[in-house]
Amino acid sequence: MDQSARYADLSLNEDDLIAGGKHVLCAYKMKPAAGYGFLEVAAHFAAESSTGTNVEVCTTDDFTKGVDAIVYHIDEATEEMRIAYPNDLFDRNVIDGRTMLVSFLTLTIGNNQGMGDCAYAKMYDFYMPPRMLQLFDGPAKDISDMWRILGRPVENGGYIAGTIIKPKLGLRPEPFAEAAYQFWLGGDFIKNDEPQGNQVFCPTKKVIPLVVDAMRRAQDETGEAKLFSANITADDHAEMIARGEYILETFGPDADKVAFLVDGYVGGPGMVTTARRYFAGQYLHYHRAGHGAVTSPSSKRGYTAFVLAKMSRLQGASGIHVGTMGYGKMEGDASDKIIAYMIERDECQGPVYNQKWYGMKPTTPIISGGMNALRLPGFFENLGHANIINTSGGGSYGHIDSPAAGATSLKQAYQCWKEGADPIEFAKDHQEFARAFESFPQDADRIFPGWREKLGVHK
Repeated sequence: MDQSARYADLSLNEDDLIAGGKHVLCAYKMKPAAGYGFLEVAAHFAAESSTGTNVEVCTTDDFTKGVDAIVYHIDEATEEMRIAYPNDLFDRNVIDGRTMLVSFLTLTIGNNQGMGDCAYAKMYDFYMPPRMLQLFDGPAKDISDMWRILGRPVENGGYIAGTIIKPKLGLRPEPFAEAAYQFWLGGDFIKNDEPQGNQVFCPTKKVIPLVVDAMRRAQDETGEAKLFSANITADDHAEMIARGEYILETFGPDADKVAFLVDGYVGGPGMVTTARRYFAGQYLHYHRAGHGAVTSPSSKRGYTAFVLAKMSRLQGASGIHVGTMGYGKMEGDASDKIIAYMIERDECQGPVYNQKWYGMKPTTPIISGGMNALRLPGFFENLGHANIINTSGGGSYGHIDSPAAGATSLKQAYQCWKEGADPIEFAKDHQEFARAFESFPQDADRIFPGWREKLGVHK
């Protein structure tokens, strides 16, 4: 059934819709199944996303039509489809009248992903009007809070050198805490990785006190504050809260140095919002494990990594992993810097929409996945700044000298880029950075051809 007469109006002007502020706008790449027209499927998509189905129903009245989602732009040649969703269509909390991301996803990425007349559809940008922005929590904490703890300026406080304890699985409490201590002798931030929580061989109530002790010893020895991101992800909200409360109690006077890691994709928006609201005093570290199932460029359905990151800011993530923009081991390329810009700036042009955030706190880009000191200068150059958290697992523990030396090499890479120095020349006066060339020779050969001769390494 062609529903374009009701669910499509190509005369609507996008600038007028944005100025009116009464619609959430979504842009998709969509392809109809064989035998179906583009506008016909687009209208069915909008109907399924809002007030309709695939037949006329007896419950429709004039008010119902007032909250229809409307297709307002199509371009069959570029597979472009844009839909305007009335603000009133989205669910609101009983307790406080605020809105929720689950409703946004239920409508815009819901049953329409399985329609038989649609070969695929993938959201790659959305626009949130000012009134809807006011109804989302947004971050409670941001990177400036971490800079403050580290004793840095709260504006442009720079690179935070972090790691992930490797291997992800298999370390019992004592070696886990020792690995943390060894890194903290040179670095700032440790991420408790996504598979780690309360495993039988590494129970939370045994490992966390040892991590607290490791942090305090490292702080005493270096005279510097340290940060720890603890994974509290769980199926049950009460379990997640219990983990968080235990961790804060155990860290005691150092509790402000604890971030809480939540697997926001597999755990879902409810987990993120529970952590954001219940632990509003902590930095909320959004880990996106599993997201590639829908965000990968090879996937034609769901939404992109850009959309995921933008949603995380709405939910209140203090920081989210955004890939390595082609400089590490994960999927991505240099143009992915737009993801970082969208979540960290107060206004940013996305693939389609210019989004103003009206003072909502920023979300920190967290860079992880195959990064080391040799890859960082190029990454910083592409991004244009270094106000990020970087968790380098192999880049720290794979350093030829020690995890502390690995951490120091990361900081020296930042210093090298900040000074605009030639990395080879810089390495001659910075031992840990120089030894990174020997630690990661394949990267050194690829990025800095001829480095052995220039640094006098003959092996």
